Amino acid sequence: MPELRKDPITGRWVIISTDRAKRPNDFIRKSVPPPSHGVCPFDYGNEHKTPPEILAYRSSGGRDQPGWRVRVVPNKFPVLGIEGELSREGEGMYDKMNGIGAHEVIIETPDHAATLADMPERQIEEVLWAFRERVHDLKKDRRFRYIILFKNHGEAAGASLEHPHCQLIALPVIPKRVKEEVDAGKAFYDLKERCIFCDIIRQESAAGVRLVMETDRFTVLEPYAPRFPFETWILPKRHESHFEDADAPTLQDLAWMLRSTLRKLDKVLERPAYNFIVHSAPVQEPPLPHYHWHLEIIPKLTKVAGFEWGTGFYINPTPPEESARFLREAGLG
Repeated sequence: MPELRKDPITGRWVIISTDRAKRPNDFIRKSVPPPSHGVCPFDYGNEHKTPPEILAYRSSGGRDQPGWRVRVVPNKFPVLGIEGELSREGEGMYDKMNGIGAHEVIIETPDHAATLADMPERQIEEVLWAFRERVHDLKKDRRFRYIILFKNHGEAAGASLEHPHCQLIALPVIPKRVKEEVDAGKAFYDLKERCIFCDIIRQESAAGVRLVMETDRFTVLEPYAPRFPFETWILPKRHESHFEDADAPTLQDLAWMLRSTLRKLDKVLERPAYNFIVHSAPVQEPPLPHYHWHLEIIPKLTKVAGFEWGTGFYINPTPPEESARFLREAGLG
């Protein structure tokens, strides 16, 4: 029988549609193909095809030259512009402001054909350091209240270029979904004087049914009420509200965890397109006892349709307990 499950953090309901239950090979999808070899602005030698770099970790060469290992550049077609004032104003009952923000691209490697699942762990760690460094720099701008770090892998996930890259967008407002998550964490903390994410980590580690793997520093799990099949969370065991406060050992372990998790998903789901998003506290907030940064990976296996848009409910045809079992059995930990 189908189940309605309530997300313990946001209160969002999902339908686990067991009558439609799907194993990994039941999903109709296209695996992300190997990259082609056309002209790519992110390849070595094409540095002039991007805006001037903001940050680079190099083995050789000078600015905007080959020799980099990780390179950060402004997005050539930004969704928001960095220059100007917010100029908040009303238009009758409506509110508006200038589209101020920052939009950057983190080019993960000079290797056009690489993926995070097969990169060396040290390379992934440097990508995470670039995330951290850029957030620390951008949060000095008091106009920015939230910075989202995300990756679109594969055309089905919204990637317009094959070369491995992530993106960063700094916003002058806190997104509604972020505020809901932070506020829900605070309501739980006010009631119980505990972090809800810390409680989830403890419960899932003890129960084991939705646990994928864990180390001394991280837990990988399938959430109790996932919106999507094989939705996977990576959570630090040590409580921290801001990703950019993570220390060197944490980033080193996260690189291993992220690589291992993506390798499992690639094996079980045959190299799916996916999105990942770093959930972190608003950048102008002090450390929060009620919020816990984490990373969410969403393989693109189903589509959001009319029912989901109309109700806010999601239909998930794969119970998270099954997803966790498939990923545990995939090995590669």
